[in-house]
Amino acid sequence: MQDQQPLWTPSEEARRQSPMFAFMQQCNHHFNLSLSDFAGLHAWSVADRENFWTAVWDFCDIRGERGERALINGDLMLEARFFPDAQLNFAENLLSRSGGGDALVFWGEDKVRDRWSWDRLAATVSRLQQAYRAEGIGKGDRVAAMMPNMPETIACMLAAASIGAIWSSCSPDFGEQGVMDRFGQIEPKLFIACSGYWYSGKLQDVGAKVSAIAQRLNVPTLVVPYAGSADAVVAATPGARTLTDFIAPFEAKAVEFVAVPFSHPLFILFSSGTTGVPKCIVHSTGGALLQLIKEHRLHCGVVPGEKVFYFTTCGWMMWNWLVTGLAAGATLCLYDGSPFAPSGNILFDYAQEEKFAVFGTSAKYIDAVHKSGLTPKTSHDLSSLRLMTSTGSPLSPEGFTFVYEGIKDDIQLASISGGTDIVSCFVLGNPLQPVWRGEIQGPGLGLAVDVWNDEGKPVRGEKGELVCTKAFPSMPIMFWNDPERAKYRAAYFERFDNIWCHGDFAEWTVHGGLVIHGRSDATLNPGGVRIGTAEIYNQVEQIPEVLEALCIGQDWDDDVRVVLFVRLAPGASLTEDLVKTMKTRIRTGASPRHVPAKIIAVADIPRTKSGKIVELAVRDVVHGRPVKNKEALANPEALDLFAGLEELKS
Repeated sequence: MQDQQPLWTPSEEARRQSPMFAFMQQCNHHFNLSLSDFAGLHAWSVADRENFWTAVWDFCDIRGERGERALINGDLMLEARFFPDAQLNFAENLLSRSGGGDALVFWGEDKVRDRWSWDRLAATVSRLQQAYRAEGIGKGDRVAAMMPNMPETIACMLAAASIGAIWSSCSPDFGEQGVMDRFGQIEPKLFIACSGYWYSGKLQDVGAKVSAIAQRLNVPTLVVPYAGSADAVVAATPGARTLTDFIAPFEAKAVEFVAVPFSHPLFILFSSGTTGVPKCIVHSTGGALLQLIKEHRLHCGVVPGEKVFYFTTCGWMMWNWLVTGLAAGATLCLYDGSPFAPSGNILFDYAQEEKFAVFGTSAKYIDAVHKSGLTPKTSHDLSSLRLMTSTGSPLSPEGFTFVYEGIKDDIQLASISGGTDIVSCFVLGNPLQPVWRGEIQGPGLGLAVDVWNDEGKPVRGEKGELVCTKAFPSMPIMFWNDPERAKYRAAYFERFDNIWCHGDFAEWTVHGGLVIHGRSDATLNPGGVRIGTAEIYNQVEQIPEVLEALCIGQDWDDDVRVVLFVRLAPGASLTEDLVKTMKTRIRTGASPRHVPAKIIAVADIPRTKSGKIVELAVRDVVHGRPVKNKEALANPEALDLFAGLEELKS
């Protein structure tokens, strides 16, 4: 049954003051249109992609030469090219302002605080750019960083982009082999690492790991002081220098920006790698910039000077998303460390003190705040906060309710979904429509998003595959070391010809929004009926005794049976009554088909570095198959808890 009332509705004044409304009016004027709402604007944006993306370029003041042509081969997913004549530079667009105002604000868990003005950022980028060139780094070379989410990381990225080099990053909690599985494939010319970092109140020493990786990559190493001793890391690492020594010979001057084609490589991101060596996904300069500035300016309504925060590491595409907020003139608020150290209030303390306008986080974080009993709505002044975004996994309907009841009642909550594959979102929020409980507001402008059944037909009111039926700018250029594009085709285009199949199990709602029911490859299929795992999590994770859940399908008696693993709260035990409560809740809240055949308590649940649970890896362990790349996991030892379970032998 659909909720009768939305959780939030924009006022008419707020709608008309939003950049998206201004953009719609500008398009009406320039193209003789009469668009009046989001549905109409979206329909036009996919029907006339050439004019739409040209309008985005102009409205968002993209710096560079646009060229005459906006799109060629537009009907062919793999051959489509946006702005084939354009020349631009990513860093030039992000260094969009100057002066003494804040470009970056940094809080580290260890109480480090720092502020970087626009001028300080540009000066550091200039010195780094000169140092890179002195190292022989130029257009097309790779710069790889194992860094926390701190200002120096952004400066290092901008310096690489300014000369047309390609940036790739991961977080310092990755193990040695996990880093090599990524950076070893792309052969960087420079390796950048921190001297150490803090997490949950503990200093994490990375010296031995940095030294081992640097020697295996066999490239010069730049050590950025943060926690621990940078000098000690340098002494243990042949060919290493500190950041201070690296840029010491160079004076700051105006940053030089090398113009590159729209399709020039900018970022290399990596798939999670839980089913093999991570895929190296190469994103373009123009595609990433245009798509991400569209999301910041239009979908998030960011205006110059606003504070934008996302809780992310440098190993997650949301870092690339966050940094592009500079192109909208935003001040970025960065955080490194545990969001629960010393208490669950730290990020809300930050939001209050810095007056965030946008607070981005994960669905798991929202759920954890809820379960911790915190109510930021009463403990903090969040009056500046107008938008909260959630991603990483589907946000449950109860998570929606908690945001309005426990965090802020007058706020736009945007559940968003896309991924590393497109370094952006397929579906997300918009300031022109209401927010309905449990629903993503709608598709991204310019993206022909739909839900198809197994026969390749669009469906409404039933679950199917999330697809995109027309090419869009932020499609990857290629996968690294995939010259025939075989891996690229297999990843997105094997299911439906000339159609991007994203791998999400989704459903349209009556309001024109979407619900993501989980990953397609993790859907359950008991009795031939497809079930999204998120539907089960939404039920059991609302039970106080259950902290977290993971669900798989186990091959059994020529069929598949649903097995649910639960991590329980301290002091709770899996009693017959608790099992009955879970099954009843699933039966009534989802359906009888969703009820697990087995419910098993486990001490931990494996997840990736970005916090996503790994259903496929657990499924492999349960079936006795090897997990190919445990280095991708934050807690690989948790997989051992699922091997050889007696409960699954009968």
